[in-house]
Amino acid sequence: MCKLTEINSAKQIEAIPEQALAWHQEGRGAVLATVVQTWGSAPRRIGGQMAISGQGDMAGSVSGGCVEGAVVLEALEALNAGEIKVLEYGISDGDAFAVGLACGGTIRVLLEPVGAVLSEPLLAELVAARAARQPMVYSVNCETGANALHAHGYEERMRLDRSGFEPDGVTFVSVHNPKLRLIIVGAVHIAQALVPMAELAGFDVYLIDPRGSFGSIERFPNHQIIEDWPDQALRDLQLEARSALVLLTHDPKLDDPALQVGLASNAYYIGALGSTRTHYTRVERFLSLGFSQAQIDRIHGPVGLPIGAATPAEIAASILAQIISALRLL
Repeated sequence: MCKLTEINSAKQIEAIPEQALAWHQEGRGAVLATVVQTWGSAPRRIGGQMAISGQGDMAGSVSGGCVEGAVVLEALEALNAGEIKVLEYGISDGDAFAVGLACGGTIRVLLEPVGAVLSEPLLAELVAARAARQPMVYSVNCETGANALHAHGYEERMRLDRSGFEPDGVTFVSVHNPKLRLIIVGAVHIAQALVPMAELAGFDVYLIDPRGSFGSIERFPNHQIIEDWPDQALRDLQLEARSALVLLTHDPKLDDPALQVGLASNAYYIGALGSTRTHYTRVERFLSLGFSQAQIDRIHGPVGLPIGAATPAEIAASILAQIISALRLL
């Protein structure tokens, strides 16, 4: 009986190709499992991945916990055979309840043994591109295992962050966009909740505050604070289309210079803390600085979805929900 160990720390949740490569290079063997198709209320998006070692260790998931045990057993067989494999699980299957998929959905999962189907050099190239924040698409023929990496040619899929099958019905395209970044200006109480929430959701989080007392190690014991002035820090970080910016200081001396840099960037989300009245005066200031109404309309203010949030943690949850909805509900 193989030992099933789940590797699920926040930093490893989305580092699945990296984990598969590491296990393979350690001589432990590895299989990369990818959700290639879903129907109904499947719990994972197309493109969701899980790595399985030759000892049955897991990183990531393909169903949120429903069928992982069955997938691991199939993956070990695929690893021993050195062959590509496509699995299907659904509520209509006789074994559906046995493997735990009782959510009413159906999923197809592709298994690619590293080395035999997914070559080590190709996987290493993908991992290097991800580390360099270079958008990359991986394509694989689910029947033959023929695969390749593409830096260009799939711009629409990259823009929508949408993996899926090509019209031929056998070529699966997996989009590997740079990891999302959340830049927070203001090491305030809300940030103490927002930082770990966003990290758990898969964001690389950068916290900026030049005020030493706010960014103390006692307040943020597991996170390094950037103590530069916000506008300079943002220029150094170079906001881009996979970046979200949130301003929490409630101090125009800190927020406004950061906002000016943010509005000049193509960050996909910009939000600023403050009441409706505070945001109105902010809009007036930026109009007087020469910013257009269209530019100013990019600012989500008051920040966060209107869920009636009252505590700092609830406000943080509303902010993160709005950041995610701005990306996913295009």
